[in-house]
Amino acid sequence: MVRLFVGLCVVAVAAPAMAKPIAFADGTTVMAEYGAGTMQELQIFYAPRFDYSVGGGHVDFSSDVDGHREHINYARLNWLAQRWNLDDAQANIFVWGGAGSATGNRFDGNRAVGNAGVQVDYETRRVYASMKSDLQRSSEFSDRIDTLQLGVAPYKHDYGGLATWFVFQTRHYTGELHSGIETAALLRLFKGGAWIEAGVTNAGKVQAMAMFNF
Repeated sequence: MVRLFVGLCVVAVAAPAMAKPIAFADGTTVMAEYGAGTMQELQIFYAPRFDYSVGGGHVDFSSDVDGHREHINYARLNWLAQRWNLDDAQANIFVWGGAGSATGNRFDGNRAVGNAGVQVDYETRRVYASMKSDLQRSSEFSDRIDTLQLGVAPYKHDYGGLATWFVFQTRHYTGELHSGIETAALLRLFKGGAWIEAGVTNAGKVQAMAMFNF
């Protein structure tokens, strides 16, 4: 998983200001996220229309509290519940749900898993905000990650040009993945249909993400 993420980052040259599970009609979105010691995830979605996409993903959770680990494969449907196109701004509400299976070091065999989440975001060419909650739940575990991101761009990027964002992130984990609130400072670069962001958390751990739309 880490090797795949690094490969994606190497070819990243360009993307929209916020990670979205739906890019555009007849488009494919590939996202990879790496959180040192806590989470690694890969997702691939295809959007037949502008307002929904289908696909799946794989996520590995590693607890830095009690050492438990889960490995989850899932299929998912994403839906654009609401969009506001404003003067020089856009806001969105996305919701999703899916199901899959998991293995782990605290139980034998496979367990059925349900996945559900929501994302609310707002962006201009200079500022943005995003709130996201994602839950993976089975009979053996319930892991949820709530993420708040606030970003500012030092300049207004032109369409098709290189955009730069300074991002502050705060994240709350439930399910004994991490104790307390995790914060991170990130640098995000995007151009055209791809982006890469990377930074460090308050514990000094690397966090990175890459996304491609095509």
